[in-house]
Amino acid sequence: MKMSKLAAALSLSVLMSSVPVALVTAESIPSVLSEKKQSEKTFTVSSAGEALLDLTATAHGVGWDMEDKESAVITLTVDGKYNQDIVLFMGQRKFTYQVSLGYMEPGVHTLSAAFNRDKSPVGATKVHIQKMETTIVSTDSEDALAYRFSPILYGRNLTLQPNFYENNHSDVPLLMYHTLSKNTNGNLTIEYTIICSNEDGGTNTPALMARWGRTTDIEWIYRVTLDSNHNIVSEKYQSPGHGTVDFDGLKEQDHPLMYISTSNNNFTAVKPGTPTTGYRFFLNPSQKLPANRTREYMMDTNPWIYQIMAQEMIREGKLEPLPNPDTKEVSDQRNYLFVEFNKSTSPVNGSVGIGTAIGVKLKGDPMLYVSNHNVPDWSITRDNPAATTVELPAGTTVDAIESIQAMAIPFDNNPNDPVSPPTDYQITIKDVNRAFMLDRDYLPQASLMEWHGTQILTPGQPHAILWTAS
Repeated sequence: MKMSKLAAALSLSVLMSSVPVALVTAESIPSVLSEKKQSEKTFTVSSAGEALLDLTATAHGVGWDMEDKESAVITLTVDGKYNQDIVLFMGQRKFTYQVSLGYMEPGVHTLSAAFNRDKSPVGATKVHIQKMETTIVSTDSEDALAYRFSPILYGRNLTLQPNFYENNHSDVPLLMYHTLSKNTNGNLTIEYTIICSNEDGGTNTPALMARWGRTTDIEWIYRVTLDSNHNIVSEKYQSPGHGTVDFDGLKEQDHPLMYISTSNNNFTAVKPGTPTTGYRFFLNPSQKLPANRTREYMMDTNPWIYQIMAQEMIREGKLEPLPNPDTKEVSDQRNYLFVEFNKSTSPVNGSVGIGTAIGVKLKGDPMLYVSNHNVPDWSITRDNPAATTVELPAGTTVDAIESIQAMAIPFDNNPNDPVSPPTDYQITIKDVNRAFMLDRDYLPQASLMEWHGTQILTPGQPHAILWTAS
């Protein structure tokens, strides 16, 4: 597995200069782009707004599961100025990458896309662009606010090794989405979150599967609160160590500039004179997380993310060679039941002392397979929607599942302090929104079940069956 490294630092002024490339005839789209060709189109903006781009492309001979051929990188310029980079993580598979281009004044603009050999893994040689479709979100629309304040992220490079461009093969940002909420004063808060293909630091891989039901990394980036006139009341971002700090960095129009600054994908604001990393991402934030679903729901609605997640695990050697649900190590992710459920805990104790695990019984098998692998503090401690996974024997299908149950798991966070696990808890399980396995292509299958009701876990009754096969 490649370790986290950082490309040579470039100043912001250099990054914002134009990228020298050989131009082709305006409006043409070459079928194949080598390092000396560029695809170009013009588009007309009739009313000022935020521009969006859907770029459909393939990359010859690369794939996210292939060492040194993980992706190819396209560099975009708008009106001759560097705009961003797109990592073609889907490789040879035709895929539409959705990005933002920023605020555009009325008039005719020129968009150019070029294969960037320097920013690509060594095995990438060329790309094929099938289509570039631009749209404008008018500043007069309510929806425009989510686009107007979306952050621009410089890619991760952790050791300043020249030309490494770490996200072209590891922890690539895949999707940005947003949430909206209003307070009693009518102030609107927009929060932006990114899904990366993995995290090289932070929670270890087996615990990720148990506590979060995935090996992707999902991190909130930036949170802005606006008054009724859409003036900024406050703006925060997630700093290293999962801190929440005031944003005090540079912007392009209203788009805050940040860079991914830790191996577990936290962020630092770009300030005047701050070295940045030579490549950046400006993802389309249009997708919105429903209020009653866990963050992993955004993976369910973009099922291709499961494929990229699994391919990175395989390529980086993070899976045990002989699948065994009795061990804590992660096996092939097609061996897992992915579950999302909803719960509340009383008294509300955050992460202190009481969690919930999901157990699965198979037909004709006396074993109970549990999400936390019998590690108490790998249980789910957060309330409201949460996701987890249960590892099952290799080759298990959903038809073999006999029952699904929830279990209360008291545990001692710190045996050296006087605080003991609670003895008077009540956990209310309210919903199971989905329970699926991945198919042979690592895509989610149809959910085995959906359950809505009430089951209460207490010290006297710490287990409850949520579903039984008919």
